[in-house]
Amino acid sequence: MNLSLSERVNAFVLLGKDFQENSQWIESVIKPSLGKIYNSNGWFTEFSVLNAFASLSNMLDENNLVEWISRYKFSVNIVEKKVGIIMAGNIPLVGFHDMLCVLISGNTVIIKTSKDDAILPRLVCEKLFEIEPKLKSKIEFVERLESFDAVIATGSNNSARYFESYFGKYPNIIRKNRTSVAVLNGLETKSQLTKLGHDIFDYFGLGCRNVTKMYVPKGYEFAKFFESIYDFGFVANVNKYANNYDYNRAVYLMNSLPFLDNNFLIIRESEDLTSPVSVVNYEFYDDVSVVAQQLVVKQEQVQCVVSDISVIENAVTFGNSQKPMLWDYADGIDTINFLNSLL
Repeated sequence: MNLSLSERVNAFVLLGKDFQENSQWIESVIKPSLGKIYNSNGWFTEFSVLNAFASLSNMLDENNLVEWISRYKFSVNIVEKKVGIIMAGNIPLVGFHDMLCVLISGNTVIIKTSKDDAILPRLVCEKLFEIEPKLKSKIEFVERLESFDAVIATGSNNSARYFESYFGKYPNIIRKNRTSVAVLNGLETKSQLTKLGHDIFDYFGLGCRNVTKMYVPKGYEFAKFFESIYDFGFVANVNKYANNYDYNRAVYLMNSLPFLDNNFLIIRESEDLTSPVSVVNYEFYDDVSVVAQQLVVKQEQVQCVVSDISVIENAVTFGNSQKPMLWDYADGIDTINFLNSLL
């Protein structure tokens, strides 16, 4: 049985309330499952998982959902399509937005979870079925995608080549590796730099919206930056992060490569956009407008840019790179428009 658009929206509004901090569902279902979740993926700490739910709760605010869907025309007589989603597993529930888009557009979703995030999507869907039982026929979890009309797949550059080969004949969205950068002018306050810490450290830097490269003016002194991110030192207490930090520090020392560090983050001068976990690259600039032009050229590699500098177009304010809104589509591809084009 098909649900009306208002029924679909209402289901996710209610789900967003269950995602709120200290909700009954968080307390009775998610928190008791945190040990199992962490054992299946050592990056999924309690802080990271609960942070993901808090971000999604804000995303699913009723006003946000209403504003989002008002931007589109949804067909009343939907010719329902089966859309396969291959979810990534780098951060908790990273594939939720794709699932939301498919269901809001009135289609059926077939989900292939990552082994790194196989528990949370199922728990979320169980709650969604409680809220709106009609959705139970609209969601299926599978080990292998079969019998679908379109595909949304997220993975690495290597897996994207496989996806393109296998799914290329179907309507698709195939996402590759991307990362995010920050552009500083040297006048940032301590508060702004602390917020930048969230852009770097939330989910241990594993997301495509995490900052892995900073552009800074020539002569920039990093003392204030290191002072401002002091409170993020807790990441060194997580074994997976600490192992990465120790390994990368040892490599740079053995190869006599210059770097700065504060015992939990390494920063090193490099033109590369991407960096290993526990490392952030930086690059000096003379003219910020040149950086802006460079980022336009590199836009296919960059998910978002964090900055308060006016010449940096479409910049995200400090502390918000990992707090996307419903209309902040990965890779800039409008998923709803894609799904509506299938009808």
